Amino acid sequence: MTNLPDIDTVRSYLTGLQDRICTAIEAADGTAKFSEDNWTRAEGGGRSRHPASRDTGPSLGGGGRTRLLRDGAVFEQAGIGFSDVSGTTLPPSASAARPELAGASWRAVGVSLVFHPRNPYLPTTHANVRHFRAMRDGETVAWWFGGGFDLTPFYPFDDDVLHWHRTARDLCEPFGGAQRYAAHKKWCDEYFFLKHRNETRGVGGLFFDDLHDDFDRDFAYMRAVGDGFLDAWLPIVQRRKDTPHGERERQFQLYRRGRYVEFNLV
Repeated sequence: MTNLPDIDTVRSYLTGLQDRICTAIEAADGTAKFSEDNWTRAEGGGRSRHPASRDTGPSLGGGGRTRLLRDGAVFEQAGIGFSDVSGTTLPPSASAARPELAGASWRAVGVSLVFHPRNPYLPTTHANVRHFRAMRDGETVAWWFGGGFDLTPFYPFDDDVLHWHRTARDLCEPFGGAQRYAAHKKWCDEYFFLKHRNETRGVGGLFFDDLHDDFDRDFAYMRAVGDGFLDAWLPIVQRRKDTPHGERERQFQLYRRGRYVEFNLV
């Protein structure tokens, strides 16, 4: 598998995306700033819950930067992390579906975020974009992109939900249009469904994984999803961040956040 752009091209986009999102969130909040933790992990240094690596076992190398904003005027807590992790050997659990990759080395880069606003009328949101490569003898033998964004309102407004999905639909237009949008919207709805409660986590958005048709086109789609997140999210922030609310709405927000945590646990 030859003539792929260097993975550092994807890495550069992702670190820039993290920077742009942090700048926008700080501006929207108006008071709080992100703190930053730069971390590294030597090969064999333990397990990492990295958004791009799936289950790649306990032996990891690499690093990243985690940014956290707390106790802002708009955001109670907002976290966004960039990771670049690698390993010398894919574990059996990661190569079970593709046995030809057994024993290959790998590298994964990604950005993942979760934002919890203070106002109950402003939804919680999550997004991530990621890229993975498997290598053997210095040559890439497999690669894929994944990502998406989803919205979890506690008090849904039709115009917010329509704007969210319209932005998602529009960014899909150069990549298969309605067919791409419908497929990745459906995937998102299914992925963020709490089966034991028979309910969705929120109103959905886009979700995709293992996208490996054409590198340039798939990379462009991942960038469109990453860039489209702010286009989808910031207008909702501006509309809802100052909506009057009281203790009743706050308690319902905390109750529904429990469902959010529950999804991540199950």
